[in-house]
Amino acid sequence: MDEERETLQRIVNTLVNKNDEIHNFIDMLNHTIANVQVNSSNAISELDEEFDGLYSVLHEMKGSMTNTIQQEEARKIQALQDQLSQCSHALESSEELLELAVQSLNIKNPVELLEAARQIKDSVTMASAFRLSLKPKVSDSMTHMMVDFALEKRMLQAVKFLPVPKAPEIDVAACLVADNCITVSWRMPEEDSRIDHFVLEYRKTNFDGHPRLKGEQHWELVDYIKATQYTLSGLKFDTKYMNLRVQACNKAVAGEYSDPVTLETKAFLFSLDSTSSHLNLKVEDAYVEWDPTGGKGQEKIKGKENKNRSNTASPKRSTNSPRASVRSSRDRFAGESYTVLGDTAVESGQHYWEVKAQKDCKSYSVGVTYRNPGKFDQLGKTNSSWCIHINNWLQTTFSAKHNNKAKTLDIPVPDRIGVYCDFDGGQLSFYNASSKALLHTFRAKFTQPLLPGFMIWCGGLTVSTGLQVPSAVKTLQKSENGLGGSTSSLNNA
Repeated sequence: MDEERETLQRIVNTLVNKNDEIHNFIDMLNHTIANVQVNSSNAISELDEEFDGLYSVLHEMKGSMTNTIQQEEARKIQALQDQLSQCSHALESSEELLELAVQSLNIKNPVELLEAARQIKDSVTMASAFRLSLKPKVSDSMTHMMVDFALEKRMLQAVKFLPVPKAPEIDVAACLVADNCITVSWRMPEEDSRIDHFVLEYRKTNFDGHPRLKGEQHWELVDYIKATQYTLSGLKFDTKYMNLRVQACNKAVAGEYSDPVTLETKAFLFSLDSTSSHLNLKVEDAYVEWDPTGGKGQEKIKGKENKNRSNTASPKRSTNSPRASVRSSRDRFAGESYTVLGDTAVESGQHYWEVKAQKDCKSYSVGVTYRNPGKFDQLGKTNSSWCIHINNWLQTTFSAKHNNKAKTLDIPVPDRIGVYCDFDGGQLSFYNASSKALLHTFRAKFTQPLLPGFMIWCGGLTVSTGLQVPSAVKTLQKSENGLGGSTSSLNNA
């Protein structure tokens, strides 16, 4: 009995769910019908507006062309009336002269007849009737004012509803990734004069295959692009790839998106490692600030942490990632080594990052070091670190440091410093990040992975990562290498 009751209850539940589904579907159909009616009404209203606009244009054109015909009519009539007036005046003069000549035929006196004949002859010579053209100045034809709308009629008869634009095709070969910018180019599969604009969408991803539907960042949108090319600028490349797609739109409807493409966005990305930084430094993801009270405020906390660690087993920590391996087993910097390192090592390739100091920053260094410096080591004072140092304490000094040797740089200190590291080529260069002017170059055979390093005293530094090597820097590197550009006298042997 219980089994039959459970079976019946499942059937009841199934029927209830199915009835709910059907009710929801009925509601959806009714809603769709209402939407069809509303959208059809809107479409008819827009159609009326378009035809009213067309009627208005035709009415305006008719008025303008009618006015032109009337002006031509007035011009011709005026010319003919002027000619008619001239003819009437000439005819009147000619009739008077004719009457005088007839009267002169009755003169009996030869002398008087001779004089009258001479005068009449002179008058005839000067008469306007003999200098008047007897051909109309203008014709009565108005055929040059006729129109033929046969072509326009065929065009109007061929008018149809706007078709949905076809999907554009992204030209991957013409796309360019450089200077943290992406230039995207595309084309339509066939000519479409009704395209009004394009929409470009892009999103970051670490997946190099076909864009996934789930687990991805949302699409960013750029609308109303009139050309078939667009450059996304000022990007931070904090993922490995970028997905892009394009959509064509006419004035009524948007078409399907193009097949998405995936472009590689190589860049060096790291954060500042707060786990090993000096206690007098307040460290965030990409910002470090001098804090003279930091050490005092954290000594007690550090003692408690050490006590707790002695009684508690340390959790297992993965060392598979570069960041984890960099952060593990390193003591905090201490003494006068007010240092913070990046959490990602440079092990190969060419990389670039930038640093900006606060205006009131008294002293700071920017450079690289091997993976495991001593906790009292300072950048540039060991044979395993290279840096440029700025001191603004009493007067500004600018120098390059390595192995406890310094070389004065007799150039202005830039607002932002660009760091270029070519690990395989054994080159570390510093640039004015704004003008890309070269500040200094170290050349060395790097035998261990390198970490970005920063020292600061009084002030703050902001680090910009996720940057590509700028094209201007690449050009300068080629020029410098080709010309055997100046290298530091502080390099390793």
